[in-house]
Amino acid sequence: MTAPTEADGYLPEDRPATDVAEFEQEFAGTPGRTPLVIKLLVAATFVVILNETIMINAIPTLMGDFGIDERAAQWLSTIFMLTMAAVIPITGWFLQRVSTRTAYAVAMATFSTGTLLAAVSPAFPVLLVARVVQASGTAVMMPLLMTTLMTVVAQSDRGRVMGQVTLAMSCAPALGPAVSGVLLQLGSWRLIFAVVLPIAAAVGYFGLRQLENVGEPQVSSVSWTSVVLAATGFATLVYGLSQIGHAGAGSTTAFIAAGAVLVAVFAAYQLRLQRSDAPLLDLRTLRHRNFTVSLLLMAAGFMAFLGSMILLPLYLQNPLIRDLSPLQTGLMVMPGGLTMGLLGPQVGKLYDRFGSRPLVIPGSIGMVACLLFLAQISLTTPFALIIGVHVLLMASLAAIFTPVFTIGLGDLPPHLYSHGSSLLGTLQQVAGAIGTALLVVVMTNRADDLGGITDPEAFVGGLQWAFYVGAGMGVVVVLLALLLPSRVEAPEGAPAAH
Repeated sequence: MTAPTEADGYLPEDRPATDVAEFEQEFAGTPGRTPLVIKLLVAATFVVILNETIMINAIPTLMGDFGIDERAAQWLSTIFMLTMAAVIPITGWFLQRVSTRTAYAVAMATFSTGTLLAAVSPAFPVLLVARVVQASGTAVMMPLLMTTLMTVVAQSDRGRVMGQVTLAMSCAPALGPAVSGVLLQLGSWRLIFAVVLPIAAAVGYFGLRQLENVGEPQVSSVSWTSVVLAATGFATLVYGLSQIGHAGAGSTTAFIAAGAVLVAVFAAYQLRLQRSDAPLLDLRTLRHRNFTVSLLLMAAGFMAFLGSMILLPLYLQNPLIRDLSPLQTGLMVMPGGLTMGLLGPQVGKLYDRFGSRPLVIPGSIGMVACLLFLAQISLTTPFALIIGVHVLLMASLAAIFTPVFTIGLGDLPPHLYSHGSSLLGTLQQVAGAIGTALLVVVMTNRADDLGGITDPEAFVGGLQWAFYVGAGMGVVVVLLALLLPSRVEAPEGAPAAH
């Protein structure tokens, strides 16, 4: 039987619920075939997540244009992650309430609006607001992709497909500095957004024409008290961490304590709402051991990953140390980003065949080793050596992320997929924001103790301490990797291979 097409006047949103079920079943047991809906969502997610780190390489330029210091400039990346952490908890409810096409349209339209505002920002505060709008759209795409994947891909084939998703989830942040480096060489930082905008608009338009609805929307209410608690709690906590050693000790401690309390109240309130089956973020996902271990492992991994990523551009572009241009810096980190992207699908295939432990444990050990080497960086470390270690670091991370995503979400029953992907995305972004703020603070404070951030020797001394802290986070990843099983059994109701 041939399905009707758009040429016949049939639009995807006209698909009845029975056809949706047939659509899901069509791909649920087809190993070796990636559903079109996943390909479209991966392309869109790659574009929006690329912007999470695309401003890292532009920090020195923005410091000069707006007259701000490193602490202020790094908020362009931190506020992006913070906004995602505040918005992603809502997506568990949002994705259950609207269709796939509606969620996709909202995400891409919001992201494109933020990109346009960023391109024309007349002042730094406006640019920060634009990043918040961008991040709000990105926050919808990540859980949408993960939830759809878990719905339409059989368990036996998830490693391979999740490996392709690694291109968007991990490779895009790694390539952000390289892309911005090339664009900054051609023009101002505004060119970054001017190039991204038409690409995002095109991906949104053509993706929406081809995208199919997956699943059936459910009507439910949203707890705005939960939204406020999540947004203020996570933002206050990370702001307090970023002010360590910068503001007064009393005010810094107050922000950290207030943020921690608000996050705790948010969690307690979700437990209360679970009694009526109406939580914003269903914490019953944490009852599943493998999901909880994966959640903690991803948090520690992203703290080290994104925190360390901001350090290398600061080192390479420092005029008193290596004095590289943004383009040169981008080219230096590009091999690592490409390595992560190319290895993602291969790691996924290896996971399907051998399980997680032969990949995650060696990968986490390699991550620690690379960060310990970077902690020995000096004023004259050969560039070739830095590139080689960065490539090994990205390869190690590729071996970690794909299996851990697959193990974690695969441990959940289908009705918790959207909440699990939302919780995973929330903690991932908060951890990245904390890692970024923490490592910059460690670097700055140590450099001040050694003679000031403008002293090359002191700057490198601060950088070394920051990489040591990153390696410490990596040790946590190693310990958690030892707790993961090689595979998880398919929960009842999950897609299974024929």
